[in-house]
Amino acid sequence: MADSKLSGTTTIIVLGASGDLAKKKTYPALFGLYRNGFLPEGTNIIGYARTSLDRSKFHERISGYMKTPTDEIKNQLSEFLKHCTYVFGQYDKNEDYQKLNKAVEEVERLDNKHKEKNRIFYMALPPSVFIPVAKGLKKNVYSTKGINRLIVEKPFGMDLDSSRELGKALAPLWSEDETYRIDHYLGKEMVKNLLIVRFANVFFGAVWNRQSIANVQITFKEKIGTEGRGGYFDEFGIIRDVMQNHLLQILSIVAMERPVSLSAEDVRDEKVRVLRCIPPVKLEDTLLGQYTRSEDGDKPGYLEDNTVPKGSTCPTFAACTLWINNERWEGVPFILKCGKALSEQKAEIRVQFQDVPGNVFKDSPRNELVIRVQPNEAVYMKMTSKLPGLSMDTVISELDLTYNRRFSDFKIPDAYESLILDVLKGDHSNFVRNDELDAAWKIFTPILHKIDHEKIVPKPYAYGTRGPASADEYMTKYGFKRSTQEYNWPERQ
Repeated sequence: MADSKLSGTTTIIVLGASGDLAKKKTYPALFGLYRNGFLPEGTNIIGYARTSLDRSKFHERISGYMKTPTDEIKNQLSEFLKHCTYVFGQYDKNEDYQKLNKAVEEVERLDNKHKEKNRIFYMALPPSVFIPVAKGLKKNVYSTKGINRLIVEKPFGMDLDSSRELGKALAPLWSEDETYRIDHYLGKEMVKNLLIVRFANVFFGAVWNRQSIANVQITFKEKIGTEGRGGYFDEFGIIRDVMQNHLLQILSIVAMERPVSLSAEDVRDEKVRVLRCIPPVKLEDTLLGQYTRSEDGDKPGYLEDNTVPKGSTCPTFAACTLWINNERWEGVPFILKCGKALSEQKAEIRVQFQDVPGNVFKDSPRNELVIRVQPNEAVYMKMTSKLPGLSMDTVISELDLTYNRRFSDFKIPDAYESLILDVLKGDHSNFVRNDELDAAWKIFTPILHKIDHEKIVPKPYAYGTRGPASADEYMTKYGFKRSTQEYNWPERQ
């Protein structure tokens, strides 16, 4: 059972506070929550990392990615920074954690009104130090006077065995109720909207099955390459970096059965149940790619990145087709695609429906439901309509819910803001449970080991293109039909 909403004094400790993740995501999200009044009153934030920084240098570093377009927001940032302090120390020394604990106790003493002293630990760290940090925190900085919560960033291991090893090391120290494995895609507005689209609309409920759906695509595209971070990326590859976590999490929500309730455990029970119906990915259902220099010669190829090991076969593009062996989805291909250095940046879910039986309007395209996760969040249904005029010609149009038009007065929260707020509330719904993680790794570990051990050579594709030349043929193989009619998604701001 999840912990309740925090009451008392709350201190948020950000481990890895001098790193990229902290300055680009964690601290801007905390500032967003502070600005909008969602942090508990009197919350203090303490950064901890190995880099030696004084307070002013630290404030300068974490302010770099915070947008302050107005004087009011600039003033709010100044007030926020008063609550942010910094301690430097090693990740494997008890005396340094004890120094951190003294800093936490000092800010806790500022609040005499509450006996409860709650601590949130956010590990914005590489997985290589997860275990020593978790041990150091539990031994030296764990609160005995309130609630403790540990936020763990992906990747959660490299394969099934390393994930289980990590889980086995954390379990005696931190209970499942205290642990929040963060996958920021679960905090995105359109991913959260999936549950409502699926289970609060009767017309989708009626067609959400193998009788009506031909295939499902879940796509993640980035325009940028590794840009000097190839050494880090090469250790993991695109499947571990994006597909095994972000895209599989989306698939589980698209494919799961209706939960008994919206409680965290009921929702996660259904996600685990559907993941256990998916057999391991096969090599014949996989397409791998690696980007080369752009066609105009302006952008370097993956192997031209000095941080990438010479001759690396690490894939920067992957397409994997998964099959769900249950009554609802038997025979429906779920095609997961992700890649770097592609022609556009987007993440979307595309549900392509079956052909209309006995259709009298020849060559009319299939209906598609598209949920655009980012950018420009939208839900739209591609449908066939009559072209205006005297003929009976057809045209592809859309039933369109574009968020920045329909909800123009609402600000869509950052995914990290949403998830950190969930931690403060004690809501596990949008975090990965240990058995869910286990089921996910079982699906991908065999293909990852095959790719790693056999050094399978990926197909080349030029930086800034749509991916390997064989990608369209791959999609056709799994029943995706591209319309012969031209369709242009209207540009709307």
